[in-house]
Amino acid sequence: MAAPSPHYGAVPLVPGAEPLPELDVPPPGRQSRLTVLPRLLLLLPHAVILALLSAAMLFVTAAAWCTTLLFGRVPDPLERLLAEYLGYETRVNAAAMLLTDRYPPFQLTAVPGYPAQVRLRSTAQNRLAVLFRLPLALPALILGALALAGWWAVAVVSWLVVLVLGRMPQPLFEATAAVLRYRMRVAAYVLLLTSSYPKRLFGDQAAPDAVLGTVSGSSATRPLFVGGSGKILVGAFLVLGLVGWAGSAMRDDGGAPVNSAFWSTR
Repeated sequence: MAAPSPHYGAVPLVPGAEPLPELDVPPPGRQSRLTVLPRLLLLLPHAVILALLSAAMLFVTAAAWCTTLLFGRVPDPLERLLAEYLGYETRVNAAAMLLTDRYPPFQLTAVPGYPAQVRLRSTAQNRLAVLFRLPLALPALILGALALAGWWAVAVVSWLVVLVLGRMPQPLFEATAAVLRYRMRVAAYVLLLTSSYPKRLFGDQAAPDAVLGTVSGSSATRPLFVGGSGKILVGAFLVLGLVGWAGSAMRDDGGAPVNSAFWSTR
């Protein structure tokens, strides 16, 4: 196993644990209703930047895929760029999904002190797994897309709850963090930033599941314990995502346009 790459916030691995990518988000706190109300409008500039970056990352990922097949690991410059993109995207999504009230800065590099942090550990890659990375990732991609689509299907309800209460209730926070963390893990796997297959959509079961050790400061997501109500919400997101996908497929078969915005990640 390669040594952790310090340039994007890796921390010591718990002995015997699998090095899954981790998400650090503090416990839910008070949020300003003035920023909750126009949240998506405020994040529109970030959405435009992410759309442009996503197109560029296709070429970077292709280059990383080719070089990893040759050398067994992602070259440091490509790994750094992909990791910074993943961190930026996750910070924007955390703000959009109301996990934090802090506006994400316009920068790719790590942002010390920002509430949402991605923790990665660089590992050697199996060339065969790299060769078939997309087919292998397909089940996780589908599962993550369904969960995320289901979350956005009820986003208005979540928005109203946070707007009225001034904070996100704990079960909703746990379910939302679980969806965001799983999506981040799927992206990290596809981008060759980890060799660990995405897992634990319904949260961790024990403290050792927090596989990247401890960090200074408060983290409510490492480990991420999802209670009974939170797990019900995650299951509901999956069902809603599946219903939305089935409805879109039926409309497509009937000649009506498919609402592609339903699958938006922002």
